[in-house]
Amino acid sequence: MTTDEPALIINAPVLVPAVKHQTILAAFEALPSGYAALLINDHDPKPLLYQLDAEYPGVFAVDYEESGPIRFAIRVTKN
Repeated sequence: MTTDEPALIINAPVLVPAVKHQTILAAFEALPSGYAALLINDHDPKPLLYQLDAEYPGVFAVDYEESGPIRFAIRVTKN
């Protein structure tokens, strides 16, 4: 079963910087197929998205719902 609502919302600015990427990637990995997470950030998380694509090529679809300048909201759906 899938839904239009994200199964998970990740507020990245509140995460500890030393483990931020690994925490977010682990959350994405735990998503069931067909579900999405909404990543909220205070800057464009391109390096994280490049890392996601490198580690899980073709597994996730990424769609920007907001693209700054103050807030970025990115829907990451597991295929």
